[in-house]
Amino acid sequence: MLLGKSRRSRPYFNGNNTSANSSNPDLPHEQSRKMFASFADRALMSRLKPKCANASTPRRTQRSRVVRVAAVARPNFFPGSTPPNHLDGTMPGDYGFDPLGLGEDKAALEWYQQAELMHARWAMLGVAGMAAPEIFGNPFVDGPLPNWAEAPFFDGYVADANTLFVVQMFLMNWAEVRRWQDMKNPGSVHADPYDESRRCTGTDVGYPGGGLFNPMGMAKSAAEQKTLRAKEIANGRLAMVAAMGCFIQHDVTGAGPVADLKAHLADPSHVTIFEKFHPFSF
Repeated sequence: MLLGKSRRSRPYFNGNNTSANSSNPDLPHEQSRKMFASFADRALMSRLKPKCANASTPRRTQRSRVVRVAAVARPNFFPGSTPPNHLDGTMPGDYGFDPLGLGEDKAALEWYQQAELMHARWAMLGVAGMAAPEIFGNPFVDGPLPNWAEAPFFDGYVADANTLFVVQMFLMNWAEVRRWQDMKNPGSVHADPYDESRRCTGTDVGYPGGGLFNPMGMAKSAAEQKTLRAKEIANGRLAMVAAMGCFIQHDVTGAGPVADLKAHLADPSHVTIFEKFHPFSF
């Protein structure tokens, strides 16, 4: 800059240096030129600084907008909270809820995901099985059907309870062992053991697909598949809560869910679960 050159070329000057004034009569003009160059440099720098600040401001604003948009797009069980790092929103029904940190281990998280999915599906079947006999009855069984809690002791089935239990254990063991093999080695049990031409088409564990598990041909696109999986796990979680409610309700009232619902609708002010609910009895 001009200021740097003038500092190197000029001699020391002040009002008391008379010898310098007498030996170099052009020194006052040099001092004035130096001061003007210094003021020019300062003015130039003052103009450049706001431009640099303005150039960086939109980048920060744009970056913050991207972060805000991503936070809004990410579903969260508690708005404004930060989901844990191991829950990145890729799993169906992931709302960032893991207060105990159970899914920090990746292998454990995969197991918990499959366990929740299976419990959700069984709960949906279980709640439907609890309510359906009271609503529709069963034409293949003589006499009125018992409620779900008394069903194991009913003697109107095609076989006795012990026989049905043993058959169920063998069938469930076969199904669960194959499911565990699919979790251990995905795709290893996709083929029908009796007919190799019939195969499951799913690529993710827990979603076998194919004509047997997807006979209506749903979830043709990736977006539709993601939506249906989220709906399935949401309905399954609701069914698990409903099943727990049926357990507690029968323990309190001794009746099935449909019978209790009818009694409550007939007299909603007096017939409630709290009428007979006594958690502490002495």
